[in-house]
Amino acid sequence: MTIAGFGSLLSETSARSTFPELQNFRQGRLRGWRRVFAHQCDIFFARGIARPETREVSSLSVEEHPSSEIIVTLFEVEASPASISAFIEREHEFRFMCVHPLELDGTPADRRAVVCARWSDEEYRARRCPPHEWTRRYGTHGVEQIWTDDVLPCRVYMRHCVLAAQRLGAEAYASFLDGTFLSDRTTTLRQHLAANPDILEELPPPSLIGRYSG
Repeated sequence: MTIAGFGSLLSETSARSTFPELQNFRQGRLRGWRRVFAHQCDIFFARGIARPETREVSSLSVEEHPSSEIIVTLFEVEASPASISAFIEREHEFRFMCVHPLELDGTPADRRAVVCARWSDEEYRARRCPPHEWTRRYGTHGVEQIWTDDVLPCRVYMRHCVLAAQRLGAEAYASFLDGTFLSDRTTTLRQHLAANPDILEELPPPSLIGRYSG
């Protein structure tokens, strides 16, 4: 199966941490979608990098937006039970959508891809996260709603994604800064970083440097 990455999966190192046998890691385009920081992620609380006191807790998803186009990464993995299970565990809170990506030169990709799209708390709880699982992942951290429009990007995670996009080259970097929005759907990531330039200077905790350094 082909996976389209738009956040941490812009990093081949990060992608290989889940899919060590992935093939054909490359850049592509996704038309009709935009990136949005608009949900809380359990792993940020578990790893101690969420800042609930400032609402800097958000991870990244994509949502449909007809006039948008973003640069993503594309890669293939075996559609085995192990790979699918690893993908679901890594991206547990997302709705998995089938999309029609383009290669970087604008030609249609040979196959459709799976992308991690915005979901809702109601659908997530009903289809993938029963009460005991919700308590384990979120309730222990006092989180009552994950898909919400009143959050800011998790600083460590955002820096990681920015560095990964930067390493892909100038076009991918510009796409990430200008095609990624805060939860208000108005403020671009470029504007957010201009107002908070110190974010890119902050290092992850020592135990997470290898995981969150682009």
